[in-house]
This record gives sequence, structure tokens and C-alpha cells, in this order.
Amino acid sequence: MLRIILEGVFFMDCFAMMGLILFQMSEHSGLGGAFGSGMSSTVFGRDETRDPKRTATSILAGVFLFLGFILSTM
Repeated sequence: MLRIILEGVFFMDCFAMMGLILFQMSEHSGLGGAFGSGMSSTVFGRDETRDPKRTATSILAGVFLFLGFILSTM
């Protein structure tokens, strides 16, 4: 029973992480993004440390790795 619950959380985490990564890629994926079009917030580019999408992606990736390890040992 616990394995089924963990697998459900694992799949939801996978889909959430895929959606969040795809959402991040759409902002700077054009030709203008290659030349720094969306980088006007600071002198040296956008502030990566205060980006909430990056923080959420890191948390989801950590949960993904943790659940993958737990499910592989069950």
C-alpha cells in the first residue's frame, strides 16, 4: 500500500517537474534570448538566485531523486 502511494507521488512529481522545466524554457528560447533580450533586469543578466522557478525545480528534483532511491530499495 505504501509503495502505491509513493509511486503516485513520484509520478505527480515527474509531471510537475516536466511542466516547470518546459515553462522555464519558453521564456528565453527564441533568437532574441540567444542575444540577451530577456536579460535587462541586471547588468550581468537575470538574478538566478532569486528565481522562484529555479528554486521549485531544485526542490522537485530533490524529491524525485529521494523517491527514486526509496522506490528502488522497496
